[in-house]
Amino acid sequence: MAEECFDDPPGTELFPEEEAHIDRAVDKRRREFTTVRRCARLALGRLGFAPAPLLPGLRGAPGWPEGVVGSMTHCAGYRAAAVATGAKVLTIGIDAEPAEPLPAGGVLHSVTSELERARLAEYAAAHPEIAWDRLLFSAKEAVYKAWFPLTRRWLGFEEADVAFDPEGGTFTARLLVADRPVDGFTGRWAVAKGIAVTAIAVPADGSAARHPNP
Repeated sequence: MAEECFDDPPGTELFPEEEAHIDRAVDKRRREFTTVRRCARLALGRLGFAPAPLLPGLRGAPGWPEGVVGSMTHCAGYRAAAVATGAKVLTIGIDAEPAEPLPAGGVLHSVTSELERARLAEYAAAHPEIAWDRLLFSAKEAVYKAWFPLTRRWLGFEEADVAFDPEGGTFTARLLVADRPVDGFTGRWAVAKGIAVTAIAVPADGSAARHPNP
């Protein structure tokens, strides 16, 4: 189940535990935190779960009710959450970013390999209307969010090789770490309304995570 929001509806309330976590945050952070949890609780409600506190845990990963896997994301003008039962889905990773190029100043080189940059140039030549560098950044964020619940370990940008299917709306991520529970992930991407979104959902049998394309 997934829910998204393009604004911050007034009147959304947090649980006391969540209020305590966010009490010193600036207004922007507070609105993101509140609205994305609204999305998450709506999605959980569709699975039959009663509203409950959703507190950040290790490395900021959301804490879900027992038996639930999920992911949250937010950026300017967009908040979303996706959840599923662990009986059906092994892990989920979603990310949203403004659909505009990455900032100048070396950001691209810090998050990509030479091979990935060569691919980005090919994608841009064929589809210049898409900010492929930002989309790749988003995909690597989604990869990390799918990776972390499986391992409870960090994964650097340089430890995943991402390639897109520009026509099919899919991407593959090959993991470059030796000690890994899966070889990589497959996911989907979309760009609309000024937002770039990437998403990974691995079935409980792991079938979407074992053999990504090189």
